[in-house]
Amino acid sequence: MRQYRILQVHNFYQIPGGEDVVVRNEKRLLEEHGHKVYTYYRSNEELRKMGLPGKLCLPFTAVYSLKTKREVQKLIKEHQIDVVHVHNTLTVVSPSVFYAAFRCHVPVVQTLHNFRMLCPAGSFFRDNQVCEECVAGGLSCAVRHRCYRNSKAQSLVSAAVLKIHRILGTYKKVNFICLTEFNREKTLQLVGLVDEKKVYIKPNFTFREAVEHMEKAENAGKTENFAGEDYYLFVGRIEALKGVEVALKAFELLPERKLYLAGDGDLLEEMKAYVRERGMKNIKFLGRLEKDTMADCYCHAKALIMSSQCYETFGMTAAEAYSYGVPVIAGKIGNLDGMVEEGVTGVKFRYNSPEDLAEKVKAFEQLDRSSLSRNAKAFYEARMLPEDNYRKLMEIYEDISDGR
Repeated sequence: MRQYRILQVHNFYQIPGGEDVVVRNEKRLLEEHGHKVYTYYRSNEELRKMGLPGKLCLPFTAVYSLKTKREVQKLIKEHQIDVVHVHNTLTVVSPSVFYAAFRCHVPVVQTLHNFRMLCPAGSFFRDNQVCEECVAGGLSCAVRHRCYRNSKAQSLVSAAVLKIHRILGTYKKVNFICLTEFNREKTLQLVGLVDEKKVYIKPNFTFREAVEHMEKAENAGKTENFAGEDYYLFVGRIEALKGVEVALKAFELLPERKLYLAGDGDLLEEMKAYVRERGMKNIKFLGRLEKDTMADCYCHAKALIMSSQCYETFGMTAAEAYSYGVPVIAGKIGNLDGMVEEGVTGVKFRYNSPEDLAEKVKAFEQLDRSSLSRNAKAFYEARMLPEDNYRKLMEIYEDISDGR
């Protein structure tokens, strides 16, 4: 198989997320198969360090950054890049990365980790509910409702990036990878936004961290954290769109059952106060965990609770849970609905109902745990193995390279 020289481009957010994990996983996967991966990484942390002139220019550089175009072109030429693979461009990278690839006549593909092609906030989520108003009513809706980070100015910048590059036809020239068929259908619902023939489907994946972790622990004679504890697990940002409040209210109705929450976010202190005020002794906030501690946490959980109030573009935590043989209790919404086989790999609940979640936790406990665990691992092995993902990625690279 051809050995590619790949330029991986990613704009990190100020708050780390699942996209960052996917980027690192994919880099590791490609390198393990002998490909050369060069990186162009920037972070929105740069915004904190910007002086006044930089901040005044931000609405323009977010649309088109001469710095990005110049630096990416230099990397492409220096390393004789075969494929430019973009993951995120907001805010400091900008879509000018595409023009660098066009100028050098190198195929470029972007993985769509969210719904930002249609929604300036990237989530189809507003006022604690699903919202697709920008699709039918135009991008000005996002500005009016302050959808991106509750800021009219930042929402305007995010909407302007989309609007200008739609007018320029930028996205029609780019290849895209959607993580699911559901995401592809959403992307294509705005006619003329992208070229349907250039939209591929490739899910995310996880490495066999469960096996690697267990072997490492055994060889070191290590006693794992969380061993012997009886708990359900929530993993993710502590914020409204992840449905943390739904999860807490459900376990308020289940005082005899424990819920551990791994992660941090905007609502962390508010949710801690909620727990204190109600005297809930069955809730533990773990904060952000290091890799090995997170692995221990997964290994000993009864089930993963996924209470997201948005569509989720994939559900990376569900994939991770399955790799450890941990079943999932998920809301019936968007991609999460397809990530769980009812009664086989977990159970599903009405996504915005704490009461239904509480009832489904009780129903889950009537199922055979060992069968659920075996099925969860089988689900992972059938759909999310690195080897299968690598083959799909190579098929995409070959296809876009042939059409360069």
